[in-house]
Amino acid sequence: MMVADTPTTLAEWQALAATLDFETRAFVNGEFVPAMDGSTLTSINPATGETLAQVASCDAPDAEKAIQAARAAFEEGSWSRSDPGKRKQVLLRLADLVDANRHELALLDTLDMGKPISSALGDLSGTIACLRYQAECIDKLYGEVAPTGDGALGLVLHEPIGVVAAIVPWNFPMMMTSWKIAPALAAGNSVILKPSEKSPLSALRLAQLAQEAGIPKGVFQVLPGYGHTVGKALALSMQVDCVAFTGSTAVGKQLMQYAGQSNLKRVFMECGGKSPNIVFADCQHLDAVARSAAEAIFHNQGEVCTAGSRLLVENSIREDFVARVIKAAEQMQPGNPLDPDSFMGAMVDEAQFKRVLDYIRQGVSEGATLKLGGEASNSKGYFLPPTIFDDVTPEMTIGREEIFGPVLSVFGFDTEEQAIGLANDSNYGLAAGVWSQDIDRIMRVSRRLQSGQVYVNNWSGIDQTVPFGGVKQSGNGRDKSLHAQEKYCEVKTVWVSLNI
Repeated sequence: MMVADTPTTLAEWQALAATLDFETRAFVNGEFVPAMDGSTLTSINPATGETLAQVASCDAPDAEKAIQAARAAFEEGSWSRSDPGKRKQVLLRLADLVDANRHELALLDTLDMGKPISSALGDLSGTIACLRYQAECIDKLYGEVAPTGDGALGLVLHEPIGVVAAIVPWNFPMMMTSWKIAPALAAGNSVILKPSEKSPLSALRLAQLAQEAGIPKGVFQVLPGYGHTVGKALALSMQVDCVAFTGSTAVGKQLMQYAGQSNLKRVFMECGGKSPNIVFADCQHLDAVARSAAEAIFHNQGEVCTAGSRLLVENSIREDFVARVIKAAEQMQPGNPLDPDSFMGAMVDEAQFKRVLDYIRQGVSEGATLKLGGEASNSKGYFLPPTIFDDVTPEMTIGREEIFGPVLSVFGFDTEEQAIGLANDSNYGLAAGVWSQDIDRIMRVSRRLQSGQVYVNNWSGIDQTVPFGGVKQSGNGRDKSLHAQEKYCEVKTVWVSLNI
């Protein structure tokens, strides 16, 4: 479906959705095929509860077939040893095809996991930017010449690792996929993509576009299925050299165990978060900051690893500021995901819907003050409104665990030291925000926050030029920027004696 003018109304998006033809088969060694045992999984539209499609559900035999194809393609060298300029042109062609089909890809993610169409379109912009950025990096990354004496020449080379298994989540299906596959392919690796069983449709359409772009067979493959079946098989394989993962911390720990049980493959992961968003009393433009604080948690229904789920507010402005956040959140009620005016859509499925409701009940039972929301919408589908708790303490479950839903926990503090202590009192360290007009305070606090990225007077203001990733139990390695290709390369030393 080639791009035309972007639809601007609910009716136009609904009409476009009615024309979609879903690819439901796995993509293995250049062909679309059913799972070897014929198994399927059901793709559900969470906004309606209706079935979208029956998608191939791959298992260990499918993984083995894809791994063999990936290894053969890597050893054959049509991609791994090709001229950097050739890989660049193919990936740029893929970026152009994604751009030309962005309406269809956005629709697939909206239908498959419930995100608003406006958000899905934003994800596609990020996807296209990532593909183009990593493609342009290919012929601009140089090796090194070591400082040696006259009798030797020391070379430092960067070579592709081999076979990369990319296991991606359901909350940003296309964007998270691009963050993994773009640098891995750019570096010359063969990539096997395992999309979430909750959002596989856009990945399978991407496989069609990758084939059209000219990526050789076996170099890029897509295996839909469950983590405990095909995902586990990829992670345990002796022929997979690297696993790149975004998802929960619990699953990330399992993948590290599988790496240890097999070939000590590299495991790069971006896991959970419980990100603090710190507002100091000297902050200006409180209405705008309050809206940003609400967007930081309620965007994408709170199903965001970097969600600003812990709002830390200086007590002298806390009552007033929380009132402003509530006012902003009241304008962010969930609506039809295909409506361009909907800020929030549906939760991804019933299990996640019930999980978040359980956290809300636990917050009430542990003594937090429910200020907004807390109950499911009385509509068909899995919709939850913005929910805000005040008087949260670090001991409360909602203040410590990643909820992955539209639930904000508000903490108060009196001093800068208290704010830093509260912010760092977490197993996670993915993102943090600081709002202040005091540049000295900004630099002090930013340096002391245990976080992979710190947003100052904004939330999530980043692009392709800077790395993304976490510390502590939020993971390791970095997506985006030049640093992303580093993790998909081996560093080789070649020492040449010049005296023989």
